[in-house]
Amino acid sequence: MSLTPSNMTELGSPLPAFRLPDPHGVEVDSEQFRDTPLLVAFICNHCPFVKHVADAFAEFAREYGERGLAVVAINSNDFQAQPDDRPEHMIEEAQARDYPFPYLVDETQDVARAFQAACTPDFFLYDRNHRLVYRGQFDDSRPSKETPVTGKDLRAAADAVLAGQTPDADQMPSMGCNIKWK
Repeated sequence: MSLTPSNMTELGSPLPAFRLPDPHGVEVDSEQFRDTPLLVAFICNHCPFVKHVADAFAEFAREYGERGLAVVAINSNDFQAQPDDRPEHMIEEAQARDYPFPYLVDETQDVARAFQAACTPDFFLYDRNHRLVYRGQFDDSRPSKETPVTGKDLRAAADAVLAGQTPDADQMPSMGCNIKWK
C-alpha cells in the first residue's frame, strides 16, 4: 500500500465544472449545486485508506446533508488496472455502506485532473460561491494507527462553511492510495 498525499490545490480556486454518470448512467452536473456548499470526494472501492473512513464518511454525508451541504463522490481509477473499482462494484459498495450521495464514474479521468486530485480519499470543500475553502484530510486517523476515525478536520471546515465563515487555512493533506492513472 503506497502512501500518496493530496496536491493541496490553491484555496480560492473555482469549482471545476463536471458532468458525470453514476454506475446506473444517471448524470450529475455540477450546475445542480449552484448556490450550495459542495463537498467533492475522490474515493474508490479497493483502497484501504478509503475503507478505513468509508462508514464514518457516509455518516458525515448524512449528517451534513441534512444541514445543507451537498456531497458527491467520484471514482477516477483506471478500471482495467483496478478491476475492484469497476462501476458494477461501485453499486455494491454504495449499497453496502448506504452512501447518501451520488457515487460517480470518471472513466476518462478528466475530472480528477481538473481537480488536481492525487489520492483516495481526497476531499475538496467549496463554499456557496463554489470557491475552494478546504482540501485535505478527513482526520488524522490512518489504517495503521489506533486513532479513532472522527472526521474532525473535515467537520470543522464544513461547520465553518455552513456558518458562512472561512475555514482555517492551516490544513493537512489527505493521505491515501494514488489514483490509478491510465
